Amino acid sequence: MSTRKKLKELVAAKRGVIVPGAFNALSARVIADLGYEAIYITGAGVTNMWYGMPDQGFMGLAEIADHTARIRDAVELPLIVDADTGFGNALNVYHTVRTLERAGADCIQLEDQVAPKRCGHFNGKDVISTEEAVSKIKAAVDARRDENLLIMARTDAAAVHGFEAAVERAQKFAEAGADILFVEAVTTAEEIRALPQRLSTPQLMNMVIGGKTPIFSATELGELGFGIVLYANAALQGAVIGMQKALTVLRDEKQLLESSGLVTPFSERQRLVGKPEWDALDKRYS
Repeated sequence: MSTRKKLKELVAAKRGVIVPGAFNALSARVIADLGYEAIYITGAGVTNMWYGMPDQGFMGLAEIADHTARIRDAVELPLIVDADTGFGNALNVYHTVRTLERAGADCIQLEDQVAPKRCGHFNGKDVISTEEAVSKIKAAVDARRDENLLIMARTDAAAVHGFEAAVERAQKFAEAGADILFVEAVTTAEEIRALPQRLSTPQLMNMVIGGKTPIFSATELGELGFGIVLYANAALQGAVIGMQKALTVLRDEKQLLESSGLVTPFSERQRLVGKPEWDALDKRYS
């Protein structure tokens, strides 16, 4: 089964499958190695880890397409790709979908923020008109060449116009052809519980650690009927604290041992990057 068909099945099951975010090929390999069923290529993570900058619209299409291609080459899991606002108007969205489809995306997420966008859990967001947002989703649907490529429509309207307006937008996105809906940054448990009752199209719920949305377990969210439970930057936040802990010990103690438990063993690092397979190829061609 293709990764696109597999993702379609995972989403349609509405069982709250956990999808962690990857910010590069190695983080994607770790996610795959741990047995997760799909990967989210996070725009915030790419921006944070590659530029050391906040998630405020600094990433472009070329960057996310490059990361998508590298991650596609590294893992065989379905890939959901964060395409921010589509990097412009409906025509730009059309080009974005074509580019990311070629790069290996299985699902492309587009949002309705005014550019430059910002993290869904930052203050000061604004959204484009419903009409313009719908036209961009229609362009995305028309642009795909493979009918199994999924289009995810995200709305940030809850923070700007309220929960009811966000639900109304999401429904219009579904009518425009979106395969998955993503109502971002809801702020109450009641709103989370209401979404699967109000919208029949499969949905993603974003669990931002330290963000504005109450944290529910994936089991709870699956029972409510959400298709995907996103932890877009759990790997990133774990990596940062791991670096801080290891480098603090190195700074203070002037050495860092493999036995400290603070670093991945050398052999494990080589396994994750596929060195045994490359060694086998080296022998084959020598």
